[in-house]
Amino acid sequence: MADAASQVLLGSGLTILSQPLMYVKVLIQVGYEPLAPTIGRNIFGRQVCQLPGLFCYAQHIASIDGRRGLFTGLTPRLCSGVLGTVVHGKVLQHYQEFDKVEELGPANVQKEGSSSFDRVIKETTREMIARSAATLITHPFHVITLRSMVQFIGRESKYCGLCDSIVTIYREEGILGFFAGLIPRLLGDIISLWLCNSLAYLVNTYALDSGVSTMNEMKSYSQAVTGFFASMLTYPFVLVSNLMAVNNCGLAGGCPPYSPIYSSWIDCWCTLQKEGNMSRGNSLFFRKVPFGKTYCCDLRMLI
Repeated sequence: MADAASQVLLGSGLTILSQPLMYVKVLIQVGYEPLAPTIGRNIFGRQVCQLPGLFCYAQHIASIDGRRGLFTGLTPRLCSGVLGTVVHGKVLQHYQEFDKVEELGPANVQKEGSSSFDRVIKETTREMIARSAATLITHPFHVITLRSMVQFIGRESKYCGLCDSIVTIYREEGILGFFAGLIPRLLGDIISLWLCNSLAYLVNTYALDSGVSTMNEMKSYSQAVTGFFASMLTYPFVLVSNLMAVNNCGLAGGCPPYSPIYSSWIDCWCTLQKEGNMSRGNSLFFRKVPFGKTYCCDLRMLI
């Protein structure tokens, strides 16, 4: 019980701290660019025309809504985080209790020949089920969070309170409205999890020397690196999921010119791929001008 409470408190703290970052990221993902490009330098030191980064974008939001405005959508996101942590923990706890009963059973047979890869498959499968259950239950709060953020674009007030947002979505879209963008989100989580654990297993088994004294520390580093790599590869699923959650929901940010009306998440995927925008919003610092966008940037300054 204490572990669950500490996880909830830690998760809530991280959610609050990261809220402005997510707010900016979501607005960039839907294609909202209120600030003109500036002359900056890329990682190689070359002068380029690039869009303002995280801090300039956050300052723009604060100039309109104040610093408190940077935490728009925090309440449903906190609800999602707390509920997701509880559900995830309950599912894993159920599996742990099942293992204990199995071990105490009269017909228990010790599987000494069980390979480490079999354990990875078993643990990853259980983690996948736990995460999927948490995502399924918390997705309605995720949708409300995104829509309350995106309404900044058109200065609407359609999704302000949590209860009012629930009533609005149910009245206009029915139950399915709470699960807009769920499929790509689930697929992204599942693929990312399996990629991360599979790559970590391969690195720990075949690339690291088991005789090294810092073996456990190296394994934790490899898990973090493979997790980052997997999240980069599955980012398009996150982008598509967020776009579908706000698409054609009655907000300016979910309609042209910021976003086309997509018939399905596959249509959204194909459109973004065709435009070359599959990584839009992935970087919040070195941001190149998106494909197909026209800005007033004095390119003579680059010469």
